[in-house]
Amino acid sequence: MIDISLITLNETAVENNITFLKKKLGEKVKISAVVKANAYGHGIEEIIPVFEKYGIEHYSVFYYSEAIRVFDCLSKPATIMVMGWLSEESIRDAIEKEIEFYVFNIERLNSAIKYAKELNLRAKIHLEAETGMNRSGLNIDELNKAIAIIKENIEYIEIAGFCTHLAGAESVSNDFRIQNQFKRYKKMLAILEANNLNPKYKHAANSAAAFVYPKTRLDLVRVGIMLYGFWSSTEVFIHYINSKHNKIDPLKRILRWHSQIMSIKKINSGEFVGYGISYLAQSNIKTALVPVGYSFGYSRSLSNKGRVLIRGCRCSVIGVVNMNMIIVDISHVSDAKLGDEVVLIGKQGELEIKVSAFSEISDELNYEILAHLPESIIRTVIKQ
Repeated sequence: MIDISLITLNETAVENNITFLKKKLGEKVKISAVVKANAYGHGIEEIIPVFEKYGIEHYSVFYYSEAIRVFDCLSKPATIMVMGWLSEESIRDAIEKEIEFYVFNIERLNSAIKYAKELNLRAKIHLEAETGMNRSGLNIDELNKAIAIIKENIEYIEIAGFCTHLAGAESVSNDFRIQNQFKRYKKMLAILEANNLNPKYKHAANSAAAFVYPKTRLDLVRVGIMLYGFWSSTEVFIHYINSKHNKIDPLKRILRWHSQIMSIKKINSGEFVGYGISYLAQSNIKTALVPVGYSFGYSRSLSNKGRVLIRGCRCSVIGVVNMNMIIVDISHVSDAKLGDEVVLIGKQGELEIKVSAFSEISDELNYEILAHLPESIIRTVIKQ
């Protein structure tokens, strides 16, 4: 018997994806593994040791709390970069722990200098340039102001990076905007370097940009979704595969999510199933109750639409997805019994439930579905 719900992570798939990415990006490009949102639902504590094993030495997070989780589970020195939120108190702690962080406004720069002086240490910062995303970052005037402040306090600041974020590189519809952003980035980088401030890493590309716009790879690429075996979009995959003789997807999914049958029931024709009247049995059927619902990340939008795998058969979710349970039609699975494995995402025999299948049904992105997988689900690493 397995736990109520279990996620397994395939170490061999991790090795495959890292090997592929290193080969395609080249030896001169550093990979920063993006492990925000609990490593895209895969689990920070579970995935970091595997990433370490296969040569990842740089990690990107959004929240400082995520940075601490990475820091605490590293077995050897590595670089951690906070791209988003950290409080005033966290800035001081980050400087002490040599955790790097984005500076996207003058206020954060001043705070970094203040705490660096108190600690008599250098704050390792990444200056973020506003190039057209219009979300966070320094515009040209702010960059010039930041440069003046840094030059006055150079003994307390290490410019670990100069970066920007490209707005939607996964879609060709954004091409004009992306090209303009990269031009602005290079213009702002020239201003920085003209002031003899040379960042250790220049970085602009995420997974999509690294493949669609190779010139944006620079010194470092922030790779998120592709490490976990997913392409940023169908467009990015087609862009890559079109030039290849071998049309097989080189990436492998890491995550498999499964549960078990907790109850089996026979339902007579004409009976409603579950809450409300959304499902009416049109014939005598047999159902399985599975202890996973929307509180466990199985979206309510999958009501009467979702699919699972039981004993190598594809089975339909019927009725409304509950907070803690789903009901599945197993009429065609004659040998199903209590405790049988139920695959929610992943393979069972020759069949597979893909995250993309969830996306098509629920209108959620792959990113959303993975990020919504609760941290309470037990995650284990296996090697297949």
